[in-house]
Amino acid sequence: MKLRLWPRSLIGQLFVAVALMLFVAQAINFTLLARGQRQQVLAHGGGMAVGRIIDAIERDRRGDFGPGHDEDRMRRERIPKLVISDRPPPVPAGAVRMPDLADYVTDLLNEADLKAEAIDAWVLPQRPRAMRPDFPARTVIVSAKVDGRYFAVRSRIQAGGNRLQGFLVWQTLTLYLLLLVPIMLIAWRAARPLRDLTRAVRSNPALRDTTPLEEEGPSDVRDLIGAFNAYRARIATMLSDKDRMLGAVGHDLRTPLASLRVRVEQVEDERLRDKMIASIEEMTAMLADILALARSGAGTEVQERLDAAALARELAADYGEQGKDVGVGELAEAAVMARPMLLRRALRNLIDNALAYGVRARLSVAAIDGQVRLVVSDDGPGLSGEQIRTLVEPFARGEQSRNRATGGAGLGLSIARDIAEGEGGTLTLANRDSGGLDAVIVLLTAP
Repeated sequence: MKLRLWPRSLIGQLFVAVALMLFVAQAINFTLLARGQRQQVLAHGGGMAVGRIIDAIERDRRGDFGPGHDEDRMRRERIPKLVISDRPPPVPAGAVRMPDLADYVTDLLNEADLKAEAIDAWVLPQRPRAMRPDFPARTVIVSAKVDGRYFAVRSRIQAGGNRLQGFLVWQTLTLYLLLLVPIMLIAWRAARPLRDLTRAVRSNPALRDTTPLEEEGPSDVRDLIGAFNAYRARIATMLSDKDRMLGAVGHDLRTPLASLRVRVEQVEDERLRDKMIASIEEMTAMLADILALARSGAGTEVQERLDAAALARELAADYGEQGKDVGVGELAEAAVMARPMLLRRALRNLIDNALAYGVRARLSVAAIDGQVRLVVSDDGPGLSGEQIRTLVEPFARGEQSRNRATGGAGLGLSIARDIAEGEGGTLTLANRDSGGLDAVIVLLTAP
């Protein structure tokens, strides 16, 4: 399974993008603060050390330190504050060199016109008893060789790295709370109506009696929902006009056909009369199929919660009473939201096709991942890939003759497909490995 590091949703993308940018900003902020704090520490500790070294050099040049001064001070203090000698000062055990402090002291001495021959600095190990919670500091020893003599002084530097890290952690959490929460709320306010709009488009944007979506969210989203409502209203108006026109056409054609049928009944030649009646019936049936295809998404029916398994048993029983080989297979207990008469018509069209081309029909129901699959299977020869792509189009037939007795008008699958899509589902055709064809209507499971 492929791992997706970048989310797909609007809320997820905003959350990840803002979180990453805040993290980068805080990392830069931490680097700059750490560098500034380091300079401050060096300035404090190095400045004190340089002041003491310069004072010691001047006093030494005046001869203020008498013989044995260093030895007396070293005996009195565990870590002497000042050592002046001709030898490098001893380094206490555990001390760690600080090259950056030594470089800083060198620069300050150069600015004071004191040319040091060698400068070194060490930080001493921290004693737990000497730690102050309000001002954590560590002792450093700075040694400078000037005029051939070594001047070693003791100073203090602040050790506040942990405090800075804690401050930045709390600052980062505060920024996340102050920025991410409002951004998430704004993104949710925009994404929720967009999800409702997506569901409305996927279900059927041309439903006649659907309540317009509520225009909510940011102004851009409200404008989009308003445009969708207007677009769906225009489609509904055009479809209503089409239905009225088709109703008028159907009425105008059925009336002369009925009149023609009455006149044909008066023809004395029985053979000619039967042929003329068969032609009129074929025209009437074809007209009914065309009107059914054109009106497949119309009607006054409302969607109901239907038991898919019970519907399959009912259809199989109806065909069985007519002496047709229609049975049932595995029937999962599942429900769908659909218009009953239209869904029955779609399934009857699929069953009629299975009986016409595949000898017998079998109905089965499966529920998978929130979807219900209504399957009509036959035992026929199956279809080629090209036929599967084209047979769902209007007037496409698997049997190439134009005789209705052997193949109909080629509108059954088209009507079934339009009905399935009108209910928010799909119709697919697929050959079985064991032989035969499966016509599958997939609908969403009813809540």
